[in-house]
Amino acid sequence: MRIAGLLAAAALVAACSHPVPGRPESVAESSAPPPPHTGRTTTTSAPSAAPAPGGAAPAAGASIEEVVRFVEAAAPADAGTYGVAFRDGVTTRLDGGLAFTAPSGEPHGATQCLTTADGLTCLVELTSPPPSPGGEGVWKPGWIDFPGTEVRIGALRGDPGPFVNGAGAELPAGRSLAFGDDRCRSDPAGLFCVNYAHRSGVLVSAAGVVPFGCLQPAPPAAGIGAALRC
Repeated sequence: MRIAGLLAAAALVAACSHPVPGRPESVAESSAPPPPHTGRTTTTSAPSAAPAPGGAAPAAGASIEEVVRFVEAAAPADAGTYGVAFRDGVTTRLDGGLAFTAPSGEPHGATQCLTTADGLTCLVELTSPPPSPGGEGVWKPGWIDFPGTEVRIGALRGDPGPFVNGAGAELPAGRSLAFGDDRCRSDPAGLFCVNYAHRSGVLVSAAGVVPFGCLQPAPPAAGIGAALRC
């Protein structure tokens, strides 16, 4: 009787271990080899750092559109900070005008600028200034006027003109200042300014003036060292 019971149990085990049609074997699934390596690896990495506002500073030959985008990418500065000029400890309000200083591309240099009824006037110490045209007055080779339709570089002056009240506060690199039809951006390479009305622009630095847009070299007027005009 015991032998008959053992035979019945053995037959039951054999029946349970026989694969059932349509159902995968659990043992086969657990021992199946992993899929072949394809050579591709999926990884999760931190996002790359965002580019600096406006990207790299435009070089000579850049389109006016590129320069405008670069200038506008800078964070606007508070114009109220630049409504005064400083000279010998005296602070003078400019009655609607703006005064500011910006990097000139030299380690210890700076460009001083003032807004005027004619646009923008700046003073910078040029490394290669234009020669004096000769005439009455004190030759200021780094005197730069930018009214939008032209740039005048160098001037014979008999007085300090708009700079009589001194210089303005620093416009930090990466900041911009808007006035009239113009906007300027301070940058380590120098001061980038654009005039929207005439689609013109300049880079002012100790290295000189780089024109953009419609500005082209032109004969200077009397008392001017060099000129660019649209």
